[in-house]
This record gives sequence, structure tokens and C-alpha cells, in this order.
Amino acid sequence: MTLSVQFTTMFAMVLSGLYLGMIRDTYLYFTKYWKENTIFAYVMEISFWLSQTFILYSVLFFVNFGELRLYIFLACLLGFATYQALIANVYQKILQYVIHGFTALCRLVKNIINRLIVKPVQLILQLCVALIMLILKTTIFLLEIMIKLVFTPIKWLMIFIYSLLPQKVKKNLHKLAGFYSRIENIYTNVKDFFASKRRK
Repeated sequence: MTLSVQFTTMFAMVLSGLYLGMIRDTYLYFTKYWKENTIFAYVMEISFWLSQTFILYSVLFFVNFGELRLYIFLACLLGFATYQALIANVYQKILQYVIHGFTALCRLVKNIINRLIVKPVQLILQLCVALIMLILKTTIFLLEIMIKLVFTPIKWLMIFIYSLLPQKVKKNLHKLAGFYSRIENIYTNVKDFFASKRRK
């Protein structure tokens, strides 16, 4: 490697060490959300370090085609130590502010969407349902009135015709009505019997 490439590599590795310190603190901040789930915590830990190894080696490959030297590890360690000594406390506070601000922004957006979109849509749906129910009730009420208007004169006419029938015809009609009632009872009993058999 030329001298300029070596200096570029050292500078890139120092910055990578700083990055590693920041991303590690960011990761540790979120571990509290899954630390109770042991398996998931292990998976996240392994995934984190594998991904960071890949990122750091990609940076190294970009600056010197992936050539490893001892001073590269020392430069990365120097960047990480510099972060821990000078930047860690400030970064952790900034991270908390940023996350709290982002959370507050998400809550604000959620409330705005809820008030401007969700609740109006719910209100419109409730009004539509209420209107449909009102139309159905009104339609049923009008149908009942129409049925009464149509069948009441027919009922009166049948009663009048029945009163004019001879007594023998009336007795035969009573017998026919009783026979129909018995047939209906037999049918109901048979249906209940087979239904009970199917349940068993």
C-alpha cells in the first residue's frame, strides 16, 4: 500500500471505531425491549455483530481492497476508545432526545390521523348505519300498514261469508281445521324425533 492509502485507511478505521461505538450504544438502548425473550435476544446479538463486521470490512475493502494489517485494528480501537472517552455521554443524551422526539412526533401524527380521518370515517359509517336502519324500520312499518289495509277487508269478507254458510258446512270446516291441526302436530313430533336422533 502507498503511504496515502495507509493514511486513508487509518482515518477510515478511526471513523469506523467512532461509528461502532455509536451504533453499539444505539443497539444497547433498544435491547431493553427484547431482553426478556432470550432466543430473540441471542438472534439480535449475533445479527448485530455480523452486520457490523460486514459493514466495517466493506469500508476497509473500499479504501484498501480489504487488506488487513495490525495498525488497522489499532486505528479502529483508537476510534472506539475516543468515542467512549469523549463522545459517549453526549451521544447517549442526544440519542434519547431524538428517540423521545420521534416518539412524540409519531403520537402527534397518530392523533392527527385519528381525529381528521379515523373518527370522521367512523362517524360517517355510524350515520350511514343509522340511516339504513331508519329506512328499514320505516319500510317494514309501511309494509305492515299496507298488509293490514289489504288483508283486513279480506278478513272481514271471509267472516261475513262464513256467517252466511249453513251449519253443516261450518261443522265440516271445523273438522277440516281440526284434521289439519292434528297433521301439523304429527309432523312437528316426527321432525323433533329425528332431530333428537341426529343430536345423539
